Amino acid sequence: MALLAVDPTGLKGLWLRARAGAVRDRVTEALAAIPLPQRRIHPFIGDDALYGGLDLAATLAAGRPVRGKGILAEPVAVVLAMAERAPSGLAARLGGALDGDGPCLIALDEGAGPEETLLPALADRLALFVDLDEVVWSETQPIQMDAAALQAARDRLPGIHVPADVPAQLARMGMVLGISSLRAPLLALAAARALAALRGAEAVADEDIQRAAEMVFAHRATRFPEEAPPEEDEQEAPPPPPPENEQPEEPPEEESARPEEMTIPDELLLEAVKAALPADLLGRLAAGRAARAAKGASGTGAARKGNRRGSPLPSRAGHLDSGARIDLVGTLRAAAPWQRIRREQTPREDVVVQIRQSDIRLKRYQEKSDRVLIFTVDASGSSAMARLAEAKGAVELLLAEAYARRDNVALVAFRGTGAELLLPPTRSLVQTKRRLAALPGGGGTPLAAGLRMALEVADMSRGHGMTPTIVVLTDGRANIALDGTADRPTAEAEARRMAHVVLATGTPAIMIDTANRPQRGLQALAAEMAAPYVALPRADAHRLSAAISGALGD
Repeated sequence: MALLAVDPTGLKGLWLRARAGAVRDRVTEALAAIPLPQRRIHPFIGDDALYGGLDLAATLAAGRPVRGKGILAEPVAVVLAMAERAPSGLAARLGGALDGDGPCLIALDEGAGPEETLLPALADRLALFVDLDEVVWSETQPIQMDAAALQAARDRLPGIHVPADVPAQLARMGMVLGISSLRAPLLALAAARALAALRGAEAVADEDIQRAAEMVFAHRATRFPEEAPPEEDEQEAPPPPPPENEQPEEPPEEESARPEEMTIPDELLLEAVKAALPADLLGRLAAGRAARAAKGASGTGAARKGNRRGSPLPSRAGHLDSGARIDLVGTLRAAAPWQRIRREQTPREDVVVQIRQSDIRLKRYQEKSDRVLIFTVDASGSSAMARLAEAKGAVELLLAEAYARRDNVALVAFRGTGAELLLPPTRSLVQTKRRLAALPGGGGTPLAAGLRMALEVADMSRGHGMTPTIVVLTDGRANIALDGTADRPTAEAEARRMAHVVLATGTPAIMIDTANRPQRGLQALAAEMAAPYVALPRADAHRLSAAISGALGD
């Protein structure tokens, strides 16, 4: 918080992840030390408030258009509440302002789970990160900062000297940690300068570089470094011998190196950053970050627009009908600039504001549809009961958290010569346990029939306004064709065609291989559907649920 108070525009801001409460209040109280006026905004603020627009009250009072200043018109500290809900449009606008010399952003991330977090476009631009999720009130105390010391540090900041090799060293550290953005080393450099200013020094020292790297790089790392990058072993050629009858020149006295040009070795800096890495970094990477980036593997339902409920969107011009809701303020803003002309054309003493059809603005909202996970389980062969037991447990575990994630589940089993819908989309845990109590097993592997049934359930779910995702659990290749005959080549060709249909319909899918060894055929089939492939031999219900949640980004 002291760094942010010293150089708010250089560090760009703070990503504060914590639920609203007394613990977070102790941190936000220290924001008063930032030498910028604070403006609090919400995730669905309009462009007129950010960039300036028509001042409705002043316009109606003056009878002429009066424009007001926007929040971003001057350097301010913008406090974004519920930052995890910020849409991409707002992130782009704030990101563009942060790239200049404008505001400082305090992003209050109140996300309840890993899937609710700050958008990368904003997180990449903020130097500092604080996570208070596991901090309790008894472990906290009020933040005390000396106003005179902070002001002295601000006055000292422009003259802080930076050794010439520090920017390149910070860039190397970012590369080793898998940080692709060049903003990270630039923000770390700004943090090192602010730390030096706080110490009362005139130049950046090793301790400033180490601390800045810990604060800026640790939460951005995408891989755990094993060792420092090797340095090139450059050996200088020995000087030629002096010619005969010539006195050798005396070597010049070595100039003492300036202390401020000496920097911390890469190895020590890397060890310091590794010590500050999140304890669950490897676990988060193994949970399926790459799978979440696959096509369609979204962690939430699809966004859809309406006029009744959801997150508010900017209003739009339109015609009133039975289902429309008028945006009164937006309508007045559209009508205000034309009042003088309309009074001259149609003078009416009984009307304060003249409204035309072209002024009407209608409210719009955006909501996330519910998601349905369609488990398509291979119930064939001798290991069918074990796979079905795993699927039962995974379905029950996922349903236990369905209310928070807006999830539904459905279960399709394929065996013998066809597939069967055993559980329609539901969020009822009681009904699910009753339906899963006894499931049939045994027979061939009609994989194409299972995919076809899953697609039918997906189409039905879309008709009810849900976003489907197909989860396929199997340990072998298809050997039963759609007509029920035991023809492996035909069955595999039909399974590939159904995989193409899954891809063509844009239905997200996940392929989970439960065989003892990864099956190349299933890997190829997953590629046909552009689906993540997860090999889970001998998986239990907990591992299966964790793998599905990781692939979906939950």
